Amino acid sequence: MTAPAPRYDMKGKTCFMSGATSGINEQIARRFAEAGAKVFVVSRSIEKVERTVAMLKEAGAEDAAGQSVDARSYPDVEAAVEACAEKFGPIDMVLAGQAGNFPAGAAQMSANAFKSVVDIDLLGTFNVFRAAVHKARRPGASFIAITAPQAKRPWLFQSHVCAAKAGVNMLVQCLAMEWGIEGVRVNAISPGPIDGTEGMDRLAPNEEMRERYRKALALKAFGNRDDIADAALWLTSEGADYVTGTILEVEGGTTLGDASDAMKI
Repeated sequence: MTAPAPRYDMKGKTCFMSGATSGINEQIARRFAEAGAKVFVVSRSIEKVERTVAMLKEAGAEDAAGQSVDARSYPDVEAAVEACAEKFGPIDMVLAGQAGNFPAGAAQMSANAFKSVVDIDLLGTFNVFRAAVHKARRPGASFIAITAPQAKRPWLFQSHVCAAKAGVNMLVQCLAMEWGIEGVRVNAISPGPIDGTEGMDRLAPNEEMRERYRKALALKAFGNRDDIADAALWLTSEGADYVTGTILEVEGGTTLGDASDAMKI
């Protein structure tokens, strides 16, 4: 029995991805590879980069490569973008997915811990986008940041993440305005509680907390990694050619409010 054809054809296209060696972003990278894209991944761990590159080649990528990069360092990011463009040509898709998170009350959190999350999420996204735009295909490139519901909704013990992701959302919308003149689209995906991810394990480390999260959701269920990968594929496809400056919420109704008392129709 032959495998089904990819829902999206990305042969000949190049994707540059940060934070793509685990979780949601790794699945997005896999789906880009399955669709035939050339994928260049960066992450701090060279071991994870090498493992992910091997996986992408096995998944069907036209080609795959990567290198160890700290997204907080603009020179490092710029060098990686240069390497990607030199190897694969103009960049069609850019995804900034690096993130830091841990539950902590503001009064107990060190200033350095707060800064670390802002640097990884917000500064890192700027660095990736700023470096990549000069090697992007114009017109036609699609940039995606991974944000979070905390960008729109205050969250206990998440002041650092709320602040960083709110900044990411605004950065996306500002860049969409600035870069649209050259046909570059800039959007964000805001994942809700996605099962089997490090972030979800940290926010809901036991079954009691998982059930509390689940009941509060409008859809009463956690998402999965393919839910986010599908959104990324669509945002980078021709079907989303007129979409820019959008924060695409794929979060089961997380930001609608607590739906624990919802009644069946």
